[in-house]
Amino acid sequence: MMGLIIAGVDEVGRGPIAGPVVAGAVVLNPKKPIAGLRDSKALSAIKRDALDQQIRDEALAWALGRAEVDEIDQLNILNASLLAMSRAVSALAIRADLALIDGNRLPEVSMPAKWIIKGDSRVAAIQAGAIIAKVARDNEMIALDARFPGYGLAGHKGYPTPQHKAALGVLGLTRHHRKSFEPCKTLLQKR
Repeated sequence: MMGLIIAGVDEVGRGPIAGPVVAGAVVLNPKKPIAGLRDSKALSAIKRDALDQQIRDEALAWALGRAEVDEIDQLNILNASLLAMSRAVSALAIRADLALIDGNRLPEVSMPAKWIIKGDSRVAAIQAGAIIAKVARDNEMIALDARFPGYGLAGHKGYPTPQHKAALGVLGLTRHHRKSFEPCKTLLQKR
């Protein structure tokens, strides 16, 4: 793969019951390797934030793509995740020769692509994509927490924690909740 321009692509936010799914696509600069890249879930928030800034500053190109809550409810989470990844790749400022995708499915992209199971623990460009996506999504959930207090979105980032489920029972759903996901689906049916 010497000389090829490689885009690493990963998504975050498949498991939460609130918020979008966000994908990151990154073309790393082979002349400026970034130390410390690893699976975004294995990094502290402070380390992720530092790496996010370094990736944005030093990568040859990076882009985010997303699928909104209504798209997730309409398409299902798998197809919405693929859509977010496709959007991230399409938004890159340079065209890659090959897209390496975390997982076992390929989004529609305008270049050759290859999926890699556990790519987020094996491929630096995929790790970089996951990091910028996670930082962007986490920051969005923190901002939503300020607009929709009581759910704890800043802490659990939209995942179905006991605190989040209890808040749903008291406060109901926001427009940022995925109506096709449990327990949101059941709450809607009870009303």
